[in-house]
Amino acid sequence: MSIEFMLDGRSVTAEPGQTILEVATANGIKIPTLCRENRISKTTSCFVCVVKDKKTGRFLPSCSACPVPGQDIDASGPEVIDMRRTALNLLLSEHAGDCEAPCTMACPAHANVEEYVRAGRRGEFLESLKIIKERIPLPMSIGRVCPRFCEKECRRNVYGKPVAINEFKRLAADLYYDEYMEELPPETGKRVAVVGAGPAGLSTAYYLRREGVAVTVYEAMPKAGGMIRYGIPEYRMPKALLDREIAHFEKLGVKFEFGRKLGENLSLDQLKSEFDAVVVAIGCWKASGLRCEGEELAVQGIDFLRNVALNNNAAPNPGRVIVVGGGNTAMDCVRTAVRLGSSDVNCFYRRTEAEMPAEKIEIHEAREEGVQFHFLVAPVKVEKRGSRLVMTCRKMELGEPDASGRRKPVEVPGSDYEVEADTIIGAIGQGTAAPAGIPTNRFRNVEVAEGTSHVADNVYAAGDCVSGAATVVEGVAGGRRAALEIVSALTGKPMPKEHTVFVSRGKWQGLSKSDLVFLRDNVSDADRAQLDFISIEARKNSFREVTSTMSKEKVMKEGERCIECSCTDKHDCKLREHGEAYGCDPNAIKGARQPLSYDIRHPSIIQDRGKCIKCGICVKVCKELVNKTLLSPKKRGFSTFVATAFDRGFPASCADCGECVNACPVGALDWRIKK
Repeated sequence: MSIEFMLDGRSVTAEPGQTILEVATANGIKIPTLCRENRISKTTSCFVCVVKDKKTGRFLPSCSACPVPGQDIDASGPEVIDMRRTALNLLLSEHAGDCEAPCTMACPAHANVEEYVRAGRRGEFLESLKIIKERIPLPMSIGRVCPRFCEKECRRNVYGKPVAINEFKRLAADLYYDEYMEELPPETGKRVAVVGAGPAGLSTAYYLRREGVAVTVYEAMPKAGGMIRYGIPEYRMPKALLDREIAHFEKLGVKFEFGRKLGENLSLDQLKSEFDAVVVAIGCWKASGLRCEGEELAVQGIDFLRNVALNNNAAPNPGRVIVVGGGNTAMDCVRTAVRLGSSDVNCFYRRTEAEMPAEKIEIHEAREEGVQFHFLVAPVKVEKRGSRLVMTCRKMELGEPDASGRRKPVEVPGSDYEVEADTIIGAIGQGTAAPAGIPTNRFRNVEVAEGTSHVADNVYAAGDCVSGAATVVEGVAGGRRAALEIVSALTGKPMPKEHTVFVSRGKWQGLSKSDLVFLRDNVSDADRAQLDFISIEARKNSFREVTSTMSKEKVMKEGERCIECSCTDKHDCKLREHGEAYGCDPNAIKGARQPLSYDIRHPSIIQDRGKCIKCGICVKVCKELVNKTLLSPKKRGFSTFVATAFDRGFPASCADCGECVNACPVGALDWRIKK
């Protein structure tokens, strides 16, 4: 006899023996579950499928509870949603599996590092380039100037040094950049103006074109590239390579107009009237002064670098040079001064070397080239005496940490002393010079709506003018976000779904070698491949590129060092899928995650116990469908884990049928090589 009951406010009918979950599914009501497998007996372990009996107030697991006549079931109310979220958060709180590789998570553009490294390892560098350009449209530039956020989080650091990830971008782009041509969709009929041809503006233009939007880029300088061209010296980023990248943009249909500056010979109102949307990507070209008396006598770092670039690296010997600052711009200035012929180049920084924000390799190479470093000193006055400049310096000491997390420099009374120089260069910061009509925040950057790139009306912004001075890859990431927002606003196309749930085994600093059992075969134990540098004398006497691109063979060999530590089931994991659908936070419930434990003895199957949610599906599938009892739960409570008999690994009697692997909802059992 059929059973009638209420489900989410409507009358439904169930057959005897049917569960609430089955009835809901038949009526188009989606209820999540992790432990239900229709081919086996009911498990009822995850409680993710919970519903509420409105008459009794009880919460029921819908995968096993059968309806009774007259019952009134709530399957989607606020209390039910909250209970499911709690159940999912509990499972996520002890789940120990990397939803994404730490390298991908560390990359501001979230490039799929594992995939393009894997392609490179196989020698498929054209395929590697295609994967890279899904997130990074300037791979030749970023392959040379990126500060390698990815490498800093690479788990290979546990073994000594990270994988040389940047070299995969560099080689793939150098080999195939001119050969790879993206397939563009039909034109949408929409037109967008981009103001600024730096990394963010170029990235915005690129991803707009990949969505069929017509783009015109307006640039104040004579050529495109922004800080890549006018702020990063030739020895780090050869401009002939940048020209190759820009030429590709033109092939894609991006139009450029040079010598057009917003607020001078370019009107925002006019652009708004002529285009469907306008993107402001004007960068940070306003230098911060030395903040001391006589600061106007100092040359600003970005002005110094820009003038050298505009003059094709031909500039007078600057004599004895003092550069004030400790970031990458400061390093670019001191190393450029060396190449202009100065034999006495000094870097003054108010903290110690340990606090310098510049890349360590840049500091090391500057020191190799003869640059002298002076720490715990700050300028208090600059004056001109005859033909020379005199800078009064004050010694500093480190006090308590400031907002940046670094210890704040504190003046030492009575410690002033003087130094002479022919050229003093300030490189202590940059800001945005936003023209009238563009709203700015308290940091004087372009103000956008929280979590978006939207300024107002049909105006958007991206890059350094929004974030403050940042890296090229961060600008590229911001440009892509702006482009996708604009496409969504103009065409109604939904924004690409970004993953919101990330579970991590933790940073490599907290892991040991025993924690990182290799999840792929034949991982190389070789040391990191080393770049080839030109001689120090050649570096000091020319603007030649300091390093050469690694050979194909060398990069392929380097790829063998990649552990591939992301979850092998990250694209099919139901726990992640449901967690994102219910807005879960893996860190909402504090507690120890499951210990890292692997069984990799089987030639085809990996058992990653840290991911196991103890649903028991694999145990029942093996017993009920395969008629074997190879898997069973061990211990009890939170210590429960699934293992083979006596934990000896899968025996020879295992037919390698894969039923347990295919049924696992979270990748705790998975194939060594995806089938």
